[in-house]
Amino acid sequence: MSDFNWKFLRVVLSWQGLFTVIITNCLLILNLAIKPTIAQNGQDCWLSSKATQEKENLRLLALKGNKEAENRYQKLLKQHTQELKTCRSQTWPQTQAIWLRLYPCDIEPGAVDQIMDRIVNQGYNQVYLEVFYDGRVLLPAATNSTVWPAVVRLPGAEKFDLLALAIKKGQQRGLKVYAWMFTTNFGYTYAQRTDRQSAIARNGKNQTSLSVVEDSSQVFIDPYNTQAKTDYYRMVQQVIRRRPDGILFDYVRYPRQTGIDSIATKVHDLWLFTPATQEVLFSRAKNAKGLELIRRFLTRGYVSAGDIAEIDKRYPQEDEPLWEGRIPARKQKSLPSPEEKQRVLQLDLWLLSVAHAMQGIVDFITLASYPAKQQGIPAGAVFFPEGNQALGQGYDSRLQPWDKFPSTLEWHPMSYANCGNASCIVAQVQQVLKMAQPGTKVIPALAGKWGESISNRPPLEVQMQALRQLSPQIKGVSHFAYSWQHPEHDGERKSCNVR
Repeated sequence: MSDFNWKFLRVVLSWQGLFTVIITNCLLILNLAIKPTIAQNGQDCWLSSKATQEKENLRLLALKGNKEAENRYQKLLKQHTQELKTCRSQTWPQTQAIWLRLYPCDIEPGAVDQIMDRIVNQGYNQVYLEVFYDGRVLLPAATNSTVWPAVVRLPGAEKFDLLALAIKKGQQRGLKVYAWMFTTNFGYTYAQRTDRQSAIARNGKNQTSLSVVEDSSQVFIDPYNTQAKTDYYRMVQQVIRRRPDGILFDYVRYPRQTGIDSIATKVHDLWLFTPATQEVLFSRAKNAKGLELIRRFLTRGYVSAGDIAEIDKRYPQEDEPLWEGRIPARKQKSLPSPEEKQRVLQLDLWLLSVAHAMQGIVDFITLASYPAKQQGIPAGAVFFPEGNQALGQGYDSRLQPWDKFPSTLEWHPMSYANCGNASCIVAQVQQVLKMAQPGTKVIPALAGKWGESISNRPPLEVQMQALRQLSPQIKGVSHFAYSWQHPEHDGERKSCNVR
């Protein structure tokens, strides 16, 4: 090749090198300009501290009436919404939720914006908003037709719809907002109504939950009581009218007791001693013998061999005592002894009583979730994985039959086991996954805080990593609670001078 060609080639290459440098620098500048503000680190999908501060500054300026700041704030919200959506679609878990309670102080201008911004900043894309708790409901006082008082009862704020506002502000930021509601725990205010006393659950010692639970705000109802079901159903309908993205039912159980009472071992430990519950229980009898035995077992807590012999004589035309679910053993060549017959029947009566108590809970949540089902809104049940366990011939006093909950509901096991590490938490989730029917959405709830241990529980990132290795079935996780993540902010919001 001639010298001229070599020189020409060197010139071309030098220009190519310069062109490459220019293009590279341009791409770098462009990349800096459009680089997402979400940080990809141990706390996936968190906004950078710089972006977080910029958004908060704009929010505060907008509150003061700065129109330019308001426009920039709204643009930033849209940007962060899209970035969060993209990040969560590429990051496990695809759904990351946080539990939130609002207070009357949150009606202050900008308060809900600040809360929802903080939630987005930490990479959450769902909020479980507490709507019914401690006997109060998050509905406007002026239009609250339920039997419970409104959460917000401040003078001049009677028409303020904090629930509708929170749903709107969350959805503006790409958050799905679920309504989180206590279920069979109707709260202390309900127990004070003279016209609702028959709806309060009672055990065989004539106790209500006020006598057995340390937290006096907890009052559990008879899930078979028509008045209680009607009251709750109407409240759910009002909540659903606000169009939340989903609804969660918590406290779907009986009271949690302590000490030896934490295990129900006899029929008088059960919450069966109200008219409605007993009426349905008696209707489960399939013949006269069965009905008479159920009555005696419920009254005295046992049936004797003499009771059985007496009933046999009274109803000679009937063979075995029968009730729903009872399949008598096949007749043997030799008749069982009176003692053996008594033992079998007493055990069967105990199992019937437990099953009846549990069925009331299952029926109640099925009814409660129906308004959401009608509107195509997802519904879920929140439960303790150990709440349904059998302990010898006894049962956990909560009698929480989550394994019988419909698989059409989301299952939200509160995996709060406390052993200093994540192993016991993982074990609880494994148990639920084992019991769940194929297709059931299992979304574990974890208790904890990012970056530090709390109440002997490991940091959330440690718990999350342990769950991630557990099962690909899990696509969503929730964290209890906003108040744990931001304790100072939560404390400030409980007391304020609303303007």
